Amino acid sequence: MPVGLFRVCLLVITAIVNHPLFFPKENGTVPENTEEIIQKMKEREESLRLEQLRLEQEIADQEATQKALEKATVVVEESKEEKVRWDMWTALSMVIFLLIELWRQDFQEGNWQDIGGEEDDMAVLGKAFKGVAFPDKAVLASFYEKRILGTTGDMARMREMVEGFADDLLEALRSVCNRDADMEVEDCMGVGSMYENWRVRKPFVCDLIVPFAPPEPYCFCCQTWCSGDSFPPDEQGYGTIKVCRADEDAMGCICDKTKLGEDMLCLLHSQVSNTRPSSEMEDLLCFKNTQYLDANQVMKWFQIAVTKAWNRISHKYEFDLSFSLLDSPGALKIKFKSGKSIAFNLTPVVQYENSDVYFISHFPRSSLAADTPSSTHWFLTFAVYERRFIQLVSKTLPANACHVSCLQILSFLHGKQCSLTGPSGLTNYHLKTVLLHLLQARPSQDWAPEKLEARLQDMLKFLEKCLHEKKLYHFFIGNGKIPAELGFPIIFQRAEPINLFRPFVLRRDIYRKMVDTFHEMLRNMSALINEYTVHIPLAHTNGIRKEPL
Repeated sequence: MPVGLFRVCLLVITAIVNHPLFFPKENGTVPENTEEIIQKMKEREESLRLEQLRLEQEIADQEATQKALEKATVVVEESKEEKVRWDMWTALSMVIFLLIELWRQDFQEGNWQDIGGEEDDMAVLGKAFKGVAFPDKAVLASFYEKRILGTTGDMARMREMVEGFADDLLEALRSVCNRDADMEVEDCMGVGSMYENWRVRKPFVCDLIVPFAPPEPYCFCCQTWCSGDSFPPDEQGYGTIKVCRADEDAMGCICDKTKLGEDMLCLLHSQVSNTRPSSEMEDLLCFKNTQYLDANQVMKWFQIAVTKAWNRISHKYEFDLSFSLLDSPGALKIKFKSGKSIAFNLTPVVQYENSDVYFISHFPRSSLAADTPSSTHWFLTFAVYERRFIQLVSKTLPANACHVSCLQILSFLHGKQCSLTGPSGLTNYHLKTVLLHLLQARPSQDWAPEKLEARLQDMLKFLEKCLHEKKLYHFFIGNGKIPAELGFPIIFQRAEPINLFRPFVLRRDIYRKMVDTFHEMLRNMSALINEYTVHIPLAHTNGIRKEPL
C-alpha cells in the first residue's frame, strides 16, 4: 500500500513539472525555432544534394579515367605485340639479306669472271649494234696491216733509247743525292701500252716507274684499304705510307695514342724523341706534323733531283731535257737539234711489301686517280702484274693471236672518236680491262688470228654491257682465279671487287658523255676503218663469210 501511494504522488509531481503552463516564457519561442530549423534543414539538404552531385561527377570522371587507362593499356599491349611482330620481320629480313649477300659474294668469286663463255648471254646484248655495218675480216686485216703495223715499227728502238737514257739519268741522280739523308732510288721499270705492245696513237710515250726507299734506319710501313681498317668507298684502291724506324712497330707506341699525363713519361720515348715527327719527318718528305709520306713532297724532291742529275750529265748528250707538262711532274721531253722530240714519264713509286704492287703518286695523262682524297693517300697500281699476265697468257695462245690486235684497233677507234667529239670518261685502261676479262674467260683457240672480227665484236658487246650496267670490275682486285705463277698477293684476291665505273654513277653528265661517245664510235667505225684501208677487190671479199652480230 505505501508503495502504491508513493507511485501516485511521483506521477502527480511529474505531471505538474512538465505542464506547458508552468514555464510560459521559455516555451513561447518554439514555433520560431522550428521555422529556422526547417530552413537550415533545407539549406543542409541543398548542400548535401550539391555534394552528392559533385561526388557523382568525380566518380564519373574516375570511371572515365579508368576506362582511358584500360584502353591505353590495351593499345600499349597491342603495340608491344606489333613491335614484337615487326622485330621478328626485321630480323627475318636481315637474315634473308645476309644470305643473299653471302650468295652474291660466292657467285662473284666463282662466276663474276665467267663472261663471254655463253653465247646466249652475248646474244641478248648488242642493241647498239643494230644498223651498224661491221667491217669484215679482209677489211680489218688490211686496216691493221696498213694503219697499225705501219706506225708501230719503231716502238722497240724508242723503248731501248729511253730506257738507256733513264738508267744513265738515275745513276747520276744517285751520285748527287746524299746517301745518308736522301731517298734511295732503284732501277726503273717500263709499264703500260708501250711495253705491252698495243699502243697505236702518236706521240709514243714510254711510262717508267722508279721505286725508292728511305735512308737507314727508316723504312716504309704500308697500309691499304683492304688491310683491315675501314676506308670510305671513295678511298678504295688507295693506301697510306708511314715512315718508321726499322726498330719501331708500324702501329707506333701506345704513348702516341693515349694521354699519359704531365707527371708520366714513356720509358721507350723521351721528350727529345717525341719531337722527331715535326723535325726529321719533314726532311723525309712526310706531311707536316705526321709520319705519312706526302706525294706532293715526293714529286718536288724528285723534280729537283732529276734537274741536278741532268746538269751533271748534260754535256754527254746532244739534246735538251725539260719537264713537258705542269700537271704531270714526272713528264719529261727530249728535244733534238733537228726539231724532233721524244716524251716519256718517270714516276716515283713505293713497293708494297715484297710484291710487284706499287703505290704511285699520280697517273700521267689519266683520270684514274684524279680525285685523290689527300696527298697522303697513294693509289695502288698493278701495271707490272698486268704486263706479266698478258705475257703469260700469250704463251698459251695460237701463233699470231689476235688479242693484241683487238685492243689496238679498239684503242685506235676510241682515240679517233675522242678527237672528233672530245674526251670522255672512257679510257684506254678500261679497254685493256675488258680484254683481260675476255682473255681469262675464253679458251685459247678462240684467239686465233682468223677470229679477229668475232673477238672484236665480243669486246664491243662486253663494253656495251658494262656501260649499261655501270659496272666494270678491276681485273685483279677480288679475282680469285689469278694464275699462281704470277705470285699475286692473296690479300687483293680476297678483297671486295672494285667497280671502275663507280665514279660515273653519281656523275651523270660524264656517264652520258661516255655512252654517247661509245655509240658515236660504233656508228663511225666503218668510216674510220675505210679511211685507212686500201681498196679490196670485190671478188676477194665475196669469198669471205661474215659472222652475224
